[in-house]
Amino acid sequence: MTSLRILYVEDDARVAGEVIELAHGQGDRITWESTGSAGLLRAGMDKFDVIILDRMLPDIDGLTILQRLRESGVGTPVLMLSALGRTSDRAEGLDAGADDYLAKPFEAEELLARLRALHRRSSGREHSAVIIYGAFECHVKARTAFRANRHLALSPREFELFRYFIENAGEVITREMLLRDVWHMNFDPQTNVVDVSIGRLRRKLEEGFATPALETIWGTGYRLLDGR
Repeated sequence: MTSLRILYVEDDARVAGEVIELAHGQGDRITWESTGSAGLLRAGMDKFDVIILDRMLPDIDGLTILQRLRESGVGTPVLMLSALGRTSDRAEGLDAGADDYLAKPFEAEELLARLRALHRRSSGREHSAVIIYGAFECHVKARTAFRANRHLALSPREFELFRYFIENAGEVITREMLLRDVWHMNFDPQTNVVDVSIGRLRRKLEEGFATPALETIWGTGYRLLDGR
């Protein structure tokens, strides 16, 4: 079993203790910070394989921390924890840039299993630092996107969508694929979160250009065009 370097930002010492004990038993190296400010500082100083981030912290909330990490170019996979377990809360966390979302209370075994899944998924996708398709460029580690050498100001969720499209360039991407692979939902939440996010991404990819970037395949899904 691969040993993981984990940053755990959690203000509940009892909950943190259970996870830390199990992680150490599996050979993982875990760094625990009990405040959001300390966690944010640590994430920028040291390299981790995955980050566990509590959403409700006493000083800085988890969503703000996550947004700051993504804006600063930290692409480490993040699993967000929260007592807020509604679909809308989960979608909000994922839209802010989280890679997975687990509602409290949870089993420590499930948490660590999810971390390993995140790490495998991330390791498999980081094989190329820059992905190019036509006029589009995706700089994976820097989390930046370009069209015809023009920088595209994408939100964390929009970047993940763009990355998914360019990794599957030319293929038809269905709504179900996006829910499963970008939102990490194995069910349809019956919301328009995908359609809204696609609309925002399309506007940013196409603004100022004469040719379209995304093609809608009615009744099926979407396809990234080469942007030339």
